[in-house]
Amino acid sequence: MLKIYNSLSQTKLEFTPLEKNKIKLYACGITVYDYCHLGHGRQMVTFDFLVRYLRYRGYEVDFVRNITDIDDKIIARANENGETCDALTARFIQAMYEDGDALNTMRPDKEPKATEYIPQIVAMIQTLIDKGFAYAADNGDVYYNVAKFGDYGCLSHQDIDAMQAGSRVEINTAKQSPLDFVLWKAAKSGEPAWDSPWSQGRPGWHIECSAMSTNELGNHFDIHGGGLDLKFPHHENEIAQSEAATGEKFVNTWLHTGLIQVDNEKMSKSLGNFTTIREALTEYRPEEIRYFMLASHYRSPISYSSSNMQSATAALTRFYTALRDVTVIDELDDNHYEARFTEAMDDDFNTPEALAVLFELVREINRVKSGDTNKASQLAALLIRLGDVLGILQDEPVNFLQDASDVNVTEIETLITAREQARANKDWAESDRIRDELTAIGITIEDGSEGTKWRKA
Repeated sequence: MLKIYNSLSQTKLEFTPLEKNKIKLYACGITVYDYCHLGHGRQMVTFDFLVRYLRYRGYEVDFVRNITDIDDKIIARANENGETCDALTARFIQAMYEDGDALNTMRPDKEPKATEYIPQIVAMIQTLIDKGFAYAADNGDVYYNVAKFGDYGCLSHQDIDAMQAGSRVEINTAKQSPLDFVLWKAAKSGEPAWDSPWSQGRPGWHIECSAMSTNELGNHFDIHGGGLDLKFPHHENEIAQSEAATGEKFVNTWLHTGLIQVDNEKMSKSLGNFTTIREALTEYRPEEIRYFMLASHYRSPISYSSSNMQSATAALTRFYTALRDVTVIDELDDNHYEARFTEAMDDDFNTPEALAVLFELVREINRVKSGDTNKASQLAALLIRLGDVLGILQDEPVNFLQDASDVNVTEIETLITAREQARANKDWAESDRIRDELTAIGITIEDGSEGTKWRKA
């Protein structure tokens, strides 16, 4: 039975979808004003393997991830660049797709943009005003009245009175309380703006997701998630807005991914310590980056470092070395490896444990492939299929191991041929010299009954 840690209850619970065998899942997407950093990449990869696994388990998944294509950062960056917001966001949406494709993440089933949902956003704000949960200020802004929602703080498990006492005093604000948050922002001169009953303006960030998710998935759906940094205030505010507007429970299961850290601080654009996905791809292969993210539980913080990336490379090398020279055929009809893989993933998507099962498969393949080639082939087929559930191990082994993108294959093979000739002549000194030369250019050679194989170190 699938169990998922629910941030709302702070417990791991047996998961039952609202509708039999169907799951409605919403993930908060990217604010598209810059290139995606590795923290965004972790969210992409996490929700990708979640959806892959849920579908593997037989669920029909409706996966929605929004795009925030209007907010203060977008306006500021467009002005800084001397371009329109539409031109800026179009460019970075395309870059987001390129980054996601590189990391082998599937596109969502639906990908609503905030600017395409202005009528729905305005309608939800009006409903909140009509129900007494929001108010229009004299300056054209509209605010949510946090004090009116009795369950505020239910997700972040904070006390509203304590939050009120600890909040900063704001000067010259139209808000009735420091905790109130903006639903609609009156536009300044020259800013993008849309019509509303209150002012020419644009939506606040929090209301966008409430309007888009409920319009795409219904007032009450199964899973909502994003990075841990979105838990408060973004997701807290979504609950308050959505449940006040619809009168229904918003989401059953809240799922949050741990943050990527650099020097014990979260990686973020605001802190200026981020590495973009495309910067990381200049140093590491896409599958290595994806494996690095799978190697830790999705709720745990992970540290982006050269040592952790080297571990990812070494792990993938072990997998592909086991698959090399094995002809993949039909799998075993019954095996305990898949059962244990499923057991690990059913336990709150425990990818480290699932990978441990795959490593056991590797050891068994290596044990039998020199003798029982049929069994090795069946085990290899299983390894590739289970790897696909995690979005890895779909490359040809020789492609991964040799990675000819930045090496001279002809030079390497010429050296290997010369070394084989030296070995045939029992010229061990020359053989060792050539091995050392290959090692110096980052090539590892492996002598076996079928000749010499090589791979990048």
